Amino acid sequence: MHARTPEQASFAAAIDAFCRAKTGTRAQRDALTGNGTEAHNPALYAQMAELGWLGVGIPSKYGGSDGGMSDICLFAERTAYGLAPVGGYVTTAVAAGPYMKFGTEAQRETILGGITRGRVEAISISEPGAGSDVAALTCRAIRTPGGFIINGQKTWCSNAHLADHLLLVARTHASSSRHEGLTMFCVPAGTPGMEIRGIPTMGGKDVNDVYFTDCFLPESAVVGTVDQAWPQLMAGLNSERLILAATMLGRGRRAFDDAVAYVKERKQFGRPIGSFQALKHRIADLATELDCCELLIYRVAAMADEAPERMLPREASMAKLKATETAKRVALEGMQMMGGYGYALEYDMESHLRATVISTVYGGTSEIQRDIIGKTFGL
Repeated sequence: MHARTPEQASFAAAIDAFCRAKTGTRAQRDALTGNGTEAHNPALYAQMAELGWLGVGIPSKYGGSDGGMSDICLFAERTAYGLAPVGGYVTTAVAAGPYMKFGTEAQRETILGGITRGRVEAISISEPGAGSDVAALTCRAIRTPGGFIINGQKTWCSNAHLADHLLLVARTHASSSRHEGLTMFCVPAGTPGMEIRGIPTMGGKDVNDVYFTDCFLPESAVVGTVDQAWPQLMAGLNSERLILAATMLGRGRRAFDDAVAYVKERKQFGRPIGSFQALKHRIADLATELDCCELLIYRVAAMADEAPERMLPREASMAKLKATETAKRVALEGMQMMGGYGYALEYDMESHLRATVISTVYGGTSEIQRDIIGKTFGL
C-alpha cells in the first residue's frame, strides 16, 4: 500500500467507518439505491457534505478543505470500496477543475460553494457523432445580443438529471481546425430550451441524452475564453481519468475481497475452494495487479499535487487504463471463482461486474488511452 500522511490515514478510516455503518449491508444498500437502480443517494451525499468531505480539493475560501488530487482520489477510492451510492461525486469533482482554473469569481462562488454543500455537477461533451472523437462536436452556440443561442444534442451525460449545472462544451466557431472554435458554458438546471432524457442501461439510472432547442445563455455563462475550450478541456480530462482510476481501484478491491471471502468459505471435495492451486494462483495474480494500480494512481496524483499546472497525459492515461482493465478483470474472475453464485443477485459480484465493465469505455475507452500513451512516445 502507498504511504499516506497521518491526516489521509484518518480520513480513509473515517470514510470506511461511515460506509460500514451506512452501507455495510445489502439491505442498507438496496434501500438507498432503489434495489440497485439508482447510483446516487442525495440524503447520504448530504451527510457527507455535513462532515466536510465534499470540500476536498476545493479552496477554503469557497467552503472547502483545500487538499489536492491525492485526497480526491482517496475519497473516490474509499467510497467506491464501501459501495456508497454517491455516483454524482466523480462528475462533480471533475467539473470543479475547469471552474477553479478558468471560471469567473462569481462562477467559483456558486459552483464550488455549492459542491461543498452537497450539490452535484455534470459535464456534457459527447454527442451521437462525437464520442472518442471529441473534436467532432457539432452542438452549436450562435452569438446573439447579450449571449448565445444553443442548438444540438448531447448524449451519455452522466448525472445530468441530478446536477445543479451542466458544464457544456459547444461549437462557437467553424474553424479549419477542429480543435478550435469550442467554448465551455455553465448551464443551470431548468434552463428553458434544455431537455434531459434518461438512457436506460444495465447499470441503472445514471446517463442521459440532453437536447438544446433555441436555448439562450447569457454572456456570463461562458467558462474561460470563447473558442478556446479545447486546451481547457484537455487539462480537465486528465484529472477525470485519474479520479475514475481511483474509483475503479476501490471497486476492484471490493470485488477482490468479496471473492476471497467466498473462496475461503465455500467447500468442495472436503476443503475450501480457495485452497486449490487454480484459485490460489488466480487470487495471487489479482492481488498483485491491484497493488500495482494503487502505486501507479497515487504516484500520478502526487505528481499532480506537486505541479498542478502539468498535464500528465501519459501518466493519467496509464492510470485509467490499468485501473479500469484490472477492476474489470477482478470482477470477471471473481464471478468465475464464485460459479453460479457470482451470477446471482444474492451476491454483489454481478453488481461489481456491471460497474467495472463500463469503466473501460467512459472517460475515454481503453483503446483511446493506449493511443494517447503511444503518441507521447512520438508514435
